Amino acid sequence: MPAATGEIVLGIDTSCDDTSCGIVKGGKKVLSSVVSSQDSIHAPFGGIVPEVASRAHVERIAWVVEEATERAGVSFEQVKAIGATQGPGLPGSLLVGWEFAKALSFAIGIPFIGVNHIEAHLFSPFLDREEEIDFPVLGLVISGGHTLLAYAKEPFRFSLLGQTRDDACGEALDKVARILGLPYPGGPHLEKAAEKGSPRRIKFPTAILPGTYDFSFSGIKTHAWRVFQENKYSREDIAASFQEAVINILASKLLYAINSLPVKSIVVGGGVVANRKLRNVLSHIQTESNIPVYLPSPSYTVDNGAMIAGLAYYLMKEGKASQKEEDIKPALSL
Repeated sequence: MPAATGEIVLGIDTSCDDTSCGIVKGGKKVLSSVVSSQDSIHAPFGGIVPEVASRAHVERIAWVVEEATERAGVSFEQVKAIGATQGPGLPGSLLVGWEFAKALSFAIGIPFIGVNHIEAHLFSPFLDREEEIDFPVLGLVISGGHTLLAYAKEPFRFSLLGQTRDDACGEALDKVARILGLPYPGGPHLEKAAEKGSPRRIKFPTAILPGTYDFSFSGIKTHAWRVFQENKYSREDIAASFQEAVINILASKLLYAINSLPVKSIVVGGGVVANRKLRNVLSHIQTESNIPVYLPSPSYTVDNGAMIAGLAYYLMKEGKASQKEEDIKPALSL
């Protein structure tokens, strides 16, 4: 890839349980991306404890930012703007990154930009990519906290089409993994168990919600619990059949949107994108629809500061620096 041009932007994300900082040049070329995971801290609890997450962010934020600048080989004097996640997310976690970024931008004397975490996930497939992604773009976000479809007729102006009415996709995968006695975080372990099971052994009733772009995962999660209680199927078969049902829901909604809207490209972001079975299904959709599907590199599927920095660059170009009195927005949506 040729040397990137444009200003250098630093991005910070502390929306949930990972402390991260990324440095991006020209909006797309990632110079460094550092993510400090808290998985080992929350594993004994089987899920994220907000207060514990906040304290861990406080302990790690300065190191993560310093490490990102060292890996990128840049000084703070070279950074032209700082972006931070404004929301959505856990209030205590958001506040750590938001205030740190705001203070750092004030000390350096450069613009500070609040970034929507969901929009950043939709931006993540653009990182480290040479070719242009044509608009209109259909976007799908599938993570532990969010499952939604979005649409943009022009660059980075996404509007919400539909979202989950109950559990997020990643949340449902984690909960069923816990039911099956799998370690935390559950999603990757459920995927491994599913590789040894039959995806068609158990029939899961799925709420397709016809005529809408919305999702629902609560019903199949409850069904997984009932099947587990019956003690008739192996853990691997339950994992495989549940994963198959979840992916079928995602694929059906994506195809519905493709058939009802003018779409030139599809972008998919969020932690669940790392699932290999899902990536295979998305590849098949690309072939059948003849519409390119762009996925982020595996390291950009998780929450990361690089996607915040990349989107902040374009917001900076539009003159959308945040005001000093602005605060976090834990319930921020598209």
